[in-house]
Amino acid sequence: MNLSLVAYDDSDSDTETGKAEHPSLPIRETRPAGSAMNPIHYFVSGGLDTKSTSTMQTVENTANTGTSPVHEGSPACKVQANNRDVVTSYPWKEHSSQSVLYMSCKSHDQALGSLMKSEILSGNGSCSQKRLYQDTSVTIKGIRPYIPKRLRQEKPSEVCEEKESEEHRESCATKPDMPGEQISTKVSDFIKPYLGSKYKSTEIPRKLVFQMSKHSGPINKVQWCPVQGWSHMLLSASMDKTFKIWNAVDTGCCLKTYTCHGGAVRTAQWSLCGRRILSGGFDSMLHLTDVETGTQVFSSKNEFRISALTFHLTDPNVFICGGFSPEVKAWDIRNCKVIKVYKAAVQQTLDVLFLPEGKEFLTSTDAVSRDSADRTIIAWDFHSAAKISNQIFHERYTCPSLTLHPRESAFVAQTNGNYMALFSTQRPYRINKKKRYEGHKVEGFAVGCEFSPDGTLLVTGSSEGKIFFYNYHTARIIHAFSAHNQACVNATFHPVLPSLLATCDWSGDIKTWQ
Repeated sequence: MNLSLVAYDDSDSDTETGKAEHPSLPIRETRPAGSAMNPIHYFVSGGLDTKSTSTMQTVENTANTGTSPVHEGSPACKVQANNRDVVTSYPWKEHSSQSVLYMSCKSHDQALGSLMKSEILSGNGSCSQKRLYQDTSVTIKGIRPYIPKRLRQEKPSEVCEEKESEEHRESCATKPDMPGEQISTKVSDFIKPYLGSKYKSTEIPRKLVFQMSKHSGPINKVQWCPVQGWSHMLLSASMDKTFKIWNAVDTGCCLKTYTCHGGAVRTAQWSLCGRRILSGGFDSMLHLTDVETGTQVFSSKNEFRISALTFHLTDPNVFICGGFSPEVKAWDIRNCKVIKVYKAAVQQTLDVLFLPEGKEFLTSTDAVSRDSADRTIIAWDFHSAAKISNQIFHERYTCPSLTLHPRESAFVAQTNGNYMALFSTQRPYRINKKKRYEGHKVEGFAVGCEFSPDGTLLVTGSSEGKIFFYNYHTARIIHAFSAHNQACVNATFHPVLPSLLATCDWSGDIKTWQ
C-alpha cells in the first residue's frame, strides 16, 4: 500500500522537512546536521490517460548549481522558483546526494491542484512564498497538459489535441476563395483606352492570344459580356453540363464555373445588364443565374429540351425559349410565367433572332418539305403571337443559326448547304440572290456566324476547324486559317477591342485571336 503525503497551504515548514519513509524505496542518505533541504513538488504525468497514476516528488535543492537531481527511473519535471521555467529531465540518472520522496496522487486534477497550491521556497531557504496560478500555456515535449473542463468550455478555440496533424488543422480552417474563382468587375487596362470612342475598322486576327481548355465536353457557344466595361469576360456553354466565365482579355483563366444543370447546356446568354446569365439545356431546365453569387434568380422546368434562348431587345425581363417542340414560348422573369406561346407545325426550333425594335422575331426550324423549304424560317409578331410569314427561305436546307447586321437592315442565315444566305429585315424578308457566302463546310454541325462590330466582315467556323472571313459587300473570302483540330462551331468578335476574336470547337477548347 502506497503512502500519500500532500502539502497543504497551511502546513508547517518544520513538518515538511521531516524524514519520510517509502515502503518500496528507502532513503539512501541521511541529511547532515545543519544542512537545509528545500522540498519542491513536481507533477509528473504517468501517461495520456486521465485515470493513470501520477507522482509527486520532493527533491533536495542544490544551493550551488540551482538544479534538482532526480532519482533514476522517475520522469521528473523541474520547476525553478526564480523564472518559473519548466524543463523535462532526460535521461534519468542516479545521484548520490539527494533525498527522494515519492508521493502518489489519485488523479491529474489533484496533482495539478497540488502543484498550483504548493509552497515554493526561495533559493536561500530563509523565506517562503506561494506560487500564484497564472493562466499560461506551457508546452512540454512528450506530455499533453491537462486542461480543466471550465477552460475547455470558455476557450474552445485554444484547445487543440496533439494528435491533430497540421494538415487537418489547415483543412478545418476557412480557406479563402481562389484567385481564379473571383468575378472581377474592374475595367481591364486593355479596354480602358477604347471606352467611349468609336469602334475602329476590323482587321483579320492572325495571332493566337490564349487557349483555354477547362471544359470536358464540346462547347456550343461563346459570347462576350455586352457591358463594355466588363467585356473582358467571356461566357461559354458546354455539353459537359456546365457554363463558365473566362477572363479572355487579360489572363485567359476561368473566373467561375456554374453547375446548376443536370444535362448538357445547349445555349446560354448574358443579360443586358451583364449581371445575370440565362441558360437552358437538355435537362429541360431554364435558369437565370446571378453572375457574382451563382444563385438562381429564376428557375423553371420546361416541357421540352431547350436549344435556343434570346432576351428581348428592349425589355430585359422578357426572353424567348425554343427547343424540341412545335411551340416557342415567351417568359416574364418577374412573375415566372409564360406570357406568349407561338405554335408552328415543326418538330424543333434551331435558333431565335429578334429584329430591330423588338416587335418581330425570326425562328429557324427543321421543317423541310420535298419541293420547298416551307417553314424553315418563320417571322412572328411578338405581341400578337401571329405568324407573319413562313415563305422566307425556299431552299431545302435547314439553318442552324441566324445573325443580324449591326448597321444595315439585313440578316444572314447559316445553312447546312455549306453557305450563308443574306436576307432583308423588312417585309417580306426577301433573300438576296446576288450574294452567297460559300466556301466553308458545315456538314450537320450547328456552326454559328457573326458580323464584325463595324459590319464589314462576316466570320464563320467550319466542320474542318477552320475560320473563314468574308467581305460583307462582295461576299468573297478574304482570309481563312486552321484554328482548331475539330469542328469550330462558334466565332465572335469583341464588342470594344478591334480585331479580337474568340472561337470554340467540338473538343472543348476556346481560343482568342488578334
